[in-house]
Amino acid sequence: MSLQSLALIENWPVTTAAAGVVRADGTVLGTHGALGHRFPLASVTKPLAAYAALVAYEEGAVELDEPAGPPGATVRHLLAHTSGLAFDEHRVLAPAGERRLYSNAGFEQLGDHIAKATDIPFAEYLRQAVLEPLGMTSTSLEGSPAKDGVSSVADLLRFAAEVQAPRLLDPRTVAEAMSVQFPGTKGVLPGYGHQSPNDWGLGFEIRDSKSPHWSGTSSSPRTFGHFGQAGTFLWVDPVAGVAAVALADRAFGPWAVEAWPVLTDAVLAELRG
Repeated sequence: MSLQSLALIENWPVTTAAAGVVRADGTVLGTHGALGHRFPLASVTKPLAAYAALVAYEEGAVELDEPAGPPGATVRHLLAHTSGLAFDEHRVLAPAGERRLYSNAGFEQLGDHIAKATDIPFAEYLRQAVLEPLGMTSTSLEGSPAKDGVSSVADLLRFAAEVQAPRLLDPRTVAEAMSVQFPGTKGVLPGYGHQSPNDWGLGFEIRDSKSPHWSGTSSSPRTFGHFGQAGTFLWVDPVAGVAAVALADRAFGPWAVEAWPVLTDAVLAELRG
């Protein structure tokens, strides 16, 4: 099956783009563009890092509610952007659990915590725990676990299938990751302004009733995923039973705010049709 809607990426004001849609059973429903091209992921790195953190949790290397990061914070706080750490600085702006402060620094401290607990550098732990088992051979972490991943659409479709039907993790763990952590917490969704509540799972942003949002107007409230400032996104819509990945080589901006929901709505409409 080929999804004609994915050809909309041809209209994007970018040099290179690629996209794909996959079901939980790994069936790729459609792709378009340079599937093997390696793109910087920016914050789409975070779901990969979170998945590795959840493997560390299941292996018994860490507990979700053990202290990690700034005083009063835990692994769970770091994954859910409620540690109180600033966006890109290792300084505390709020008590843990009080506000949804989206934080690259929090994911860097998470990576350091897991590296110390496992005695394996985090990039190598990610490779052994997630990338290698899923056959994600063109994916690597080249710096910060918050933003320095590099990958292809082909690889991220493998990851998106895994998240929908977990083999590396207990499905209950993934269900927890897709569930709202610290309900009612307010905060800013980068690029989309203040959201109340600003719902988040464990490393995955949850759509719920957010408006505006980078997913589609027809995306279910249960949709979860992440977008990156590099012009990248990955969403999973459990109601539609599919996940989509789109990667581009232009930084996030007004073009993406306009183009991404149009693509998502077209994909979902084509699947329903």
